[in-house]
Amino acid sequence: MSYDTDPRLLRAFLAVAEELHFTRAAARLYVAQQALSRDIRRLERELGAALFVRTTRQVALTADGARLVPLARRVLAAHDELAATFRSAPERPLLVDVGVPIGTAHGVLEAARERVPDSCELVARFHSGLTGAAAEVAAGRLDVSFGRIAALPPAVRAGLEHQPVRLEPMAVLLREDHPLAARPAVALAELAGETLYAAAGNPQTAEWTDLAERLFTGRGIATAEPFPEIEGSQEFVRVVRKRGWSVLASVEFIEVPGMVLRPLVDPVPLSPVSMVWRRGLRHPGLDALRAAARELAEQQDWLALPGSDWWLPEGDARVMGVRG
Repeated sequence: MSYDTDPRLLRAFLAVAEELHFTRAAARLYVAQQALSRDIRRLERELGAALFVRTTRQVALTADGARLVPLARRVLAAHDELAATFRSAPERPLLVDVGVPIGTAHGVLEAARERVPDSCELVARFHSGLTGAAAEVAAGRLDVSFGRIAALPPAVRAGLEHQPVRLEPMAVLLREDHPLAARPAVALAELAGETLYAAAGNPQTAEWTDLAERLFTGRGIATAEPFPEIEGSQEFVRVVRKRGWSVLASVEFIEVPGMVLRPLVDPVPLSPVSMVWRRGLRHPGLDALRAAARELAEQQDWLALPGSDWWLPEGDARVMGVRG
């Protein structure tokens, strides 16, 4: 690779490599398709290699293109980190919704904090779901959130940008005396006849309830009746224990005394997690978050599929760039 390759060309390459579609990649980058094709041709000339095989029906990576993907991501991550480190301090802190102080979003936030100078403040907020947080992001009362962007209404998504972060395996939270609690993992078929809490009744987490209902359909699993929004981990633990609910969860979840967390299998259901921010937002903290998310996803295989037996709605798979 030329030592002075324009980062814009690498961003253009990655957009096409991830979308495998020039029209979608151009829309993602807010450039004309003709300009995007020109940038790809320029990069191919600089590298002396064809990166894509194009036909009238599909776009595919060449062997050289596939080799370039991880290299380009590392170069851009370093570029973003450099910009975040030496850019002038922002006038205000960046407000980042992580839901709870554990798990994927919180891990990205902690990693990003290690990348920025003391003058750049990343302040955590704890909203209960992306549906509610997205409205706050759109209104400018919040800057960044994490969650399932495919479930948001098109009008809301139009004002947001996102970056896939993780395909997080789902789990079930069971009472210690539940017949399935002794299993190391629980097959979805074994939950037939069960009723699981999936935040129905909480308008802030509508995207999670929708994902649960899609997963339960045809499997004989019922969704618990709507219940008012439960605010805070302590109150969640109290209500869940009092009502004796089993809970649809992710593999990283708060500890609930008297209950155990078991991964779901056959197939492995996936919860798609994207980092979401207001379109046009510029902030060194955002650059650091994006770089941290890319690095963690690569190091921990967060976007890798768990073998061949997995479940994810088609629309979510498309948004997350899943192919297979």
